[in-house]
Amino acid sequence: MRLVALATLALLTLPAGEAEAQQAAQSTQAQRPRAGDLGLTPLIGGTPGALNAITDVAGVEVGHSTIIRGAAGPLVVGTGPVRTGVTIVHPRGRRSNDPVFGAWFSLNGNGEMTGTTWLEEGGILEGPIGITNTNSVGVVRDGILQWQVGMPGLQPWGLPVAAETWDGSLNDINGFHVKTEHVKEALDGARGGRVVEGAVGGGTGMVCLGFKGGIGTASRKLPAELGGYTIGVLVQCNFGLQRHLKIAGVPVGEEITDLAACTAASVLPPTRDGERAPPLCREGAVRDDTAPERELGSIIAVVATDAPLLPHQLKRIATRVSLGLGRVGSYASNGSGDIFIAFSTANPNTAMAGDSTRLTMLSNARISSLFLATVQATEEAIVNAMLAADTMTGADNFRVYGLPAARVVETFRKYGRLK
Repeated sequence: MRLVALATLALLTLPAGEAEAQQAAQSTQAQRPRAGDLGLTPLIGGTPGALNAITDVAGVEVGHSTIIRGAAGPLVVGTGPVRTGVTIVHPRGRRSNDPVFGAWFSLNGNGEMTGTTWLEEGGILEGPIGITNTNSVGVVRDGILQWQVGMPGLQPWGLPVAAETWDGSLNDINGFHVKTEHVKEALDGARGGRVVEGAVGGGTGMVCLGFKGGIGTASRKLPAELGGYTIGVLVQCNFGLQRHLKIAGVPVGEEITDLAACTAASVLPPTRDGERAPPLCREGAVRDDTAPERELGSIIAVVATDAPLLPHQLKRIATRVSLGLGRVGSYASNGSGDIFIAFSTANPNTAMAGDSTRLTMLSNARISSLFLATVQATEEAIVNAMLAADTMTGADNFRVYGLPAARVVETFRKYGRLK
């Protein structure tokens, strides 16, 4: 995959010691368990698809471009450290020019998702969805458009969907390191099948519920008597406070208090007005629960389904992502950008029909099971994002710990939820 090639190029730019550390981190990440491996999926609820990923919806493809450059240390704007990237979701695959019906929803709007004005008006998603860091939305939007206008069969204009969350704690976000070539890398490298999760693509430098966050995905498949439809969710997870983390109702964040974000250096970085300096990392860092709550994170969620839903119904699906966030501990703070998009791959070759056309629409009386599936898949996608992401140290030696799977299992056993 081109993702592997790009990651290799990034590693070649690092000092030998750091390159080895990054290789080890990538190897560790590849072996980290998902929620299903820990036995958590039945506790979250629902039946996952074969891959337990958004790509269980036939035709959906996901691509990443990951940029990791520079050793952890003092931030030098324009140089690094760099911990960022781009993630792309193609609703019908990178070779299709057939639009899908779609809708979007903002739970809290301190964030950005381009292209939503026309999506709201027309109910049609005409290309891929891009996700990146806050300062790179324009580059990703323009990169998608440049890629689209060169694709046969597409109109020579477009209003691409590009969304963001902020990775400035770990990444040199003001250095603008995401370029058009990274967007193209993710667009052309997208594939179906297993989705790489954790600190990859747009999620490379993200922090979720106090642990290392990033990209996560999950799916739910309805039983045949309910239509056999699939709901797949992909998130870029960068929100919440560690103390609020819950998984399947178990207060994991209350039990893990010694892995707070911290500074891996003897000199603390400068702080903003009203902020406390992070503690120094020793063997972990004890969380200070007396500190005032200051939650400024965000989350982007992409929901795919093969159920024949029209835009007004997909809007209802997108709103249910909010309930999955609430399950894991979000309260959608004032500083959070919680923005969701949903699309249906049903009704091919109809969204842009030149004349009147016939559509299939699932009855509203049958949609509640899809609501529940969306909530369940959202919760598990967020958990998978954290479980997949290893500890990372970046700008100004800021360190965020990966969610330790063994501690999660230990907590579930303590609460009598796992044997």
